[in-house]
Amino acid sequence: MDNLFAGIIASKTRIKLLIRLFFNPETRSYLRQLAKEFNVSTNSVREELNQLTKTELLKSQKNGRQVYYMANEEHPLFPELRSMVSKVMGIDQVIDGIVNRLGELERAYLIDDYAEGKDTGIIDLLLVGNIDQYHLNDLSRKTERYVKRKIRSLVLNRKEYDNLMPELKKRPRVLIWEAKKE
Repeated sequence: MDNLFAGIIASKTRIKLLIRLFFNPETRSYLRQLAKEFNVSTNSVREELNQLTKTELLKSQKNGRQVYYMANEEHPLFPELRSMVSKVMGIDQVIDGIVNRLGELERAYLIDDYAEGKDTGIIDLLLVGNIDQYHLNDLSRKTERYVKRKIRSLVLNRKEYDNLMPELKKRPRVLIWEAKKE
């Protein structure tokens, strides 16, 4: 993990937890789910979860037999950690390199794995507006070199977006950019 966190945090499991839970603070995960996703033992995940909970970076909530963990949005370091996670995942570069340079864009969402904080190497974007596909492809190729990840885009106009909304609500998504309303 040659990223921002690797030089600061020695534990790869802790890095994965921070990325998973701080990128999208609505994400809630439990021990076995995280261990399976990270392909590590439940003990190593439990140690990191306990440490992050003890420092109050994470909150836990019991639901039946499961204990769910989530980012503590009230923690004083939350905004900084969330910003660092965005940089690690390359989202700041995506916004600067693609989203801010597209013409008639209304909204931009991260969808699927990245919206859940899973750094799979493929960034899926949902772009709503009237967008020149050729220009988007050019910007995407250039940005991919910086973020060292593949970028896939789904472009919809407002009507298509509204029609697909019931289906989109079933998928993880995070709004990363919205046009200013005048």
